[in-house]
Amino acid sequence: MLTKKQKKILDYLQAYHQKNDYSPSHQEIKKHFKLSSVSTVNHYMQILQKKGYIQREKHIARSVEVGRREMSVTIPFKGYIAAGKPIEAIEEYKTITVPKNLVSVSGQHFALGVKGESMIDEGILNGDTVIIRKQSDVENGETAIALINGSEVTLKKIFKEKNRIRLQPANPQLKPFYAKSVVIQGKVISVFRRIEEREKKEGKNYEN
Repeated sequence: MLTKKQKKILDYLQAYHQKNDYSPSHQEIKKHFKLSSVSTVNHYMQILQKKGYIQREKHIARSVEVGRREMSVTIPFKGYIAAGKPIEAIEEYKTITVPKNLVSVSGQHFALGVKGESMIDEGILNGDTVIIRKQSDVENGETAIALINGSEVTLKKIFKEKNRIRLQPANPQLKPFYAKSVVIQGKVISVFRRIEEREKKEGKNYEN
């Protein structure tokens, strides 16, 4: 939460930047709000930065940016996964850059492109990219990457039943299928979707 004065300063920073395409100097902020000193301005800047409302570079004038910088990480992209019938496991050796908040704080991660519509009720659509955390087991009902028969992989909700594993789609039009055993290669922890790329694939064209 911001105090009224902090909110006014933040609004001023944003309005100034929109008008001039650069941030105000500390002297300009001091003069605008009739503050006692530049040190007082710096105090407010530190508060806004600590709370995540602005970013700024040390020792660089007019470097204040309103809003958080999107931090990203690069993880392996290992090919495509079937959200439908299992497909042959084929690994690619590429990388993909994703927002840092899509990965867990700990663990190893990789990404897979999704083919099929069996997981649409989980918000996983054909053409999406799923972020996977490597792990060899999941809880019942969790969405995972499962290796079947040693060579086929699929993306499904996993349910451990008596003497078998149920691989459950998240699509009411599709039926589950079963296996005596599967190898869990990882758990789906997030979904990454580029809206512009999806619109291009679907042939959508919107006028401004």
